[in-house]
Amino acid sequence: MTTATEPARSAGSARTPKLRADASRNRERIVLAARDAFVEYGADAPLDEIAKRAGVGNATLYRNFPDRRALIHEVVLLVKNRVLTRAETAAAEAELPDGSGPFDALQQFAHASVEEKVGGLCALFSSHLSSSDPELAEVRERLRSAVSGLMERAQAAGELRPDVDSGDLFIAMSQLTRPLPHTSCRLHDEFVHRHLQIFLDGLRAPAPSALPGRAATFEDLQTEN
Repeated sequence: MTTATEPARSAGSARTPKLRADASRNRERIVLAARDAFVEYGADAPLDEIAKRAGVGNATLYRNFPDRRALIHEVVLLVKNRVLTRAETAAAEAELPDGSGPFDALQQFAHASVEEKVGGLCALFSSHLSSSDPELAEVRERLRSAVSGLMERAQAAGELRPDVDSGDLFIAMSQLTRPLPHTSCRLHDEFVHRHLQIFLDGLRAPAPSALPGRAATFEDLQTEN
């Protein structure tokens, strides 16, 4: 026999997933807003401004992230995971019978990754978080493996010049996605893909000239803090 309390429990349980979904969306909006604010203002971007951009109240921001360091950690983790997903997606599509060629897959990854504005977040990577953080270390290793695999396949196919390494690619993407001082971020966003393609064309084999120095590796990018 159904009691009066049973419908209330059912209604409550039906509402709970919606609340969890709303909370998850709020958290994601905060992190994405923080990413863009950190690119524009640096690590000291006002938290009030981040909450405003995310469309949430200050209380919601602090409920999700009790301090600035927690928010920075989540932004860096989000960006690295999104770049990793782009690398793994490009690698998987390159292996399909009708997929992109190895160099096209590498280009696809590079153009997709600059949308994450990694260059504008370099200061967060190096100054505010430890390189030994287990979550970040795991994502970093998976990213190194995925991007190295993309480049190795392109080199084996004779499409990518042999004297470059993954560090060269990441350094270039970081530089190209870092807005110049005293310039509009909107102006920078307009030209970033154009300038990235100029760089990528320089990676194609056969190489028109010899490069000075040695190739930069993924390990060269690791901080010592």
